[in-house]
Amino acid sequence: MGLDYEIEMMPFPPRFMVPEYLEINILGTIPYMIDGKARMTESVGISQYLVDKYGPTDLKVNVDEEDYASYLNWLTHADATLTFPQTVFIRYTLQEPGVADKAAEGYKRWFLARLKLLESTLEDREYLCSNRFTIADICVSYAIYLAKSLGIEEAFKPNIKRWTDMLFEREAFKKIIAYKYDGEGPAGPFDEK
Repeated sequence: MGLDYEIEMMPFPPRFMVPEYLEINILGTIPYMIDGKARMTESVGISQYLVDKYGPTDLKVNVDEEDYASYLNWLTHADATLTFPQTVFIRYTLQEPGVADKAAEGYKRWFLARLKLLESTLEDREYLCSNRFTIADICVSYAIYLAKSLGIEEAFKPNIKRWTDMLFEREAFKKIIAYKYDGEGPAGPFDEK
């Protein structure tokens, strides 16, 4: 969309590593977006906000388009179905290893089982909705990139691999993953250990 933005990288998880961050974001979670008076903590909500507030843009599927329902479903599916189980996996493999190994493995299996819809949807299409790149692709591909970062290689079924290979070659994606936390404290799941 060509918007100006500023990114501040922090050690992970910031609520424990940067206590003063709680004064800005009471949840202490990432992402956190500030846009004027707007304050947002949910990545999919942030994506929807940006396309609605700063559009029009082809990144948004409009209510009068055939794939509108699919678009909304993929946006919710991205965090609620694909990212959530990986957050449990992160907690019990990176933050509290040994505390609940079975839970970590169980949530990993849960995540992998939920990829059936994505794999089958991509069988006959290049993008998730409306035959174009939208925020649905951005939000869902985040969950797959997280899986890659966590070493969950089983996520890369043939159609998912083809789709992410294409998305991960986009210049905007390369630009954003180039940001790394370079201060003291542990890196997040995307930074090399």
